[in-house]
Amino acid sequence: MSELTGELIDSRYQLEKLIATGGMASIYVAMDLRLDRLVAVKIMHPHLANDEDFVNRFIKEAKATAALSHPNVVAIQDQGWNEGGAPAVFIVMEYIDGITLRDCLFEKGSLTLEEALQYIIPVVSALADAHGLGIIHRDIKPENILISKDGRVKIADFGLARGDQLGSTMTIESSVVLGSVSYLSPEQVLRGISDARSDVYALGIVLFELLTGRKPFEGETPIQIAYMHVNSQVPSVRLFKPTLPENIDSVITKATSSDPDNRYKDARELLNALRSVQEGIDPQKKQLTLDLDIPVPASKSKRKSKAPRGDVRIGTQVLDRVKSLTVPIAPIEGSGKSKNRKRASKRVSRNRFIVLLLVAALGFGGWYQFVGPGAQIAIPSVAGASVADAKSQITALGLQVDIASQDFSEDVDKGLVLRSIPGGGGHLPKTGTVHLVLSKGKERIGVPNIAGLTQDAATKALIDSGLKVGNLSQAFDMKIPQGMIVNGNPVAGSQVRRNSVVDLVVSKGAEQVALASYVGKSSDQASNELTSVGFVVKNSYAYSETVPAGAVISQTPDSGATANKGATIALVISQGTEFVFIPNLFSLSQADAMTSLESLQLKVSIKKLGSKKIKRVTGISPKVGTKVKHGTVVVLTLS
Repeated sequence: MSELTGELIDSRYQLEKLIATGGMASIYVAMDLRLDRLVAVKIMHPHLANDEDFVNRFIKEAKATAALSHPNVVAIQDQGWNEGGAPAVFIVMEYIDGITLRDCLFEKGSLTLEEALQYIIPVVSALADAHGLGIIHRDIKPENILISKDGRVKIADFGLARGDQLGSTMTIESSVVLGSVSYLSPEQVLRGISDARSDVYALGIVLFELLTGRKPFEGETPIQIAYMHVNSQVPSVRLFKPTLPENIDSVITKATSSDPDNRYKDARELLNALRSVQEGIDPQKKQLTLDLDIPVPASKSKRKSKAPRGDVRIGTQVLDRVKSLTVPIAPIEGSGKSKNRKRASKRVSRNRFIVLLLVAALGFGGWYQFVGPGAQIAIPSVAGASVADAKSQITALGLQVDIASQDFSEDVDKGLVLRSIPGGGGHLPKTGTVHLVLSKGKERIGVPNIAGLTQDAATKALIDSGLKVGNLSQAFDMKIPQGMIVNGNPVAGSQVRRNSVVDLVVSKGAEQVALASYVGKSSDQASNELTSVGFVVKNSYAYSETVPAGAVISQTPDSGATANKGATIALVISQGTEFVFIPNLFSLSQADAMTSLESLQLKVSIKKLGSKKIKRVTGISPKVGTKVKHGTVVVLTLS
């Protein structure tokens, strides 16, 4: 679909950025100009907007989610059609600033039982309410479970939801195409039916994946995976993580039973079972709480102030010690000549040396404490703290604080302190300034739209955006010329890390398909076979004296040629002979005679004679047996 960033939808929602694209719709972050807040706007792809089934399914999603009022369901705020500007069928949802559960699995690999329950119980709680209203989600998977930055778990995308008030069950074909095969229950695969127990099955698979970091069944194709779901029991979670308790293994085994009758009947029963497991881990765990689902890391507490520096009395004690070691010098007896002085003893000399050392140490200590490095203040580590917390810790030491810059970080949340200058453990003189560098959060770059560019131009666009070019592959494309870029992987608009690799798909042009001859064959056979290999068939009709009705008279292009896959093939279909013979209609009533002639595609003119009330055919012109063209006027004389 074309990029709609910058468009104003319904004279209210200003689209700011594309954040996700799926098979049915694209999702944008938008500003609600009426309420001055960010929202998420889901817009159906234009080529589907003409399909009534897709539009109805899209509207059902809005109704299904709007029917729920639960803190763990992404709230629906509006739905409608954009009547001005770009044509669009849209749903407006609350904007969740955070990650998906799939992102969490990518980052952590697998979770502890306590962590897994923190994530899954809010989801099961939301679905318990949905099942109570008769609404089934039908597409539970980690990608549809959102985790906001403030710790709230939200379930989204009721695009496949159904309920008594929303319409009937979809067919198996639509279920397989629209569902996620790794989470489909056996009854959805086999019969295309689903109920609350199908959601329970998907929840069991998600919990299995959270605890083990892998799906229970892996295969090269979706068909292989679906076959394993139908014909195999989900393995015990303790095979992959033996330290898990038996009760959680039993819950998953029951939830993922291949027989729906053996599963929990709905999410409410599963929720009760999971809460029992959680109580076994932590008996003090509150089950009715207004706390957030996932604890948000608390700001680092203020550090305790350092112990006071050495008291002045320490110096006094040293001086007292010096005095205790001082030995009186003998008085001079003579006129001051050196020969009359008494020689000091060895003990006195030793004591004098000790006094000198102590005095020197005391002087060095005073210099270090009041003039040298000892006069500087040690910087506490404030990395990961809030700005307010960091300022409080630093200013309490008599230092100044300012915010020097901001930088991206994969580990420190946006707005928190990334590092300080000097860093923790460094020193500054009193009244010095500590410079804080704040985190801008995770750096993400939008993959540019490179469709239709040359390989060189696409490479430059990616490098200019801070990305790298990965592998090249080729694919046929009916619209993109040969040698040009069809798309990239990840697709345009995806948010990725700097220096992420984007694989390129290069067009091989339109696929050429050889044409067989369908002249003389039935039009149904020709239409079915041409359509199955990717052609568009356009039929016209003509009379033929040699080709029976319903057979192909001619085709364009002719057989033996090749045509682009997706090209239009024109077929001329025979209506049969152009001539008919005048039947014998004598003695028939007017109604019967007219019916016979009109069935032969002849026109009728009536000429009545005499006064009889009930008249019969007494004359036919042209005469019986005459060969005439369709549409010829036949005059019937009634008397």
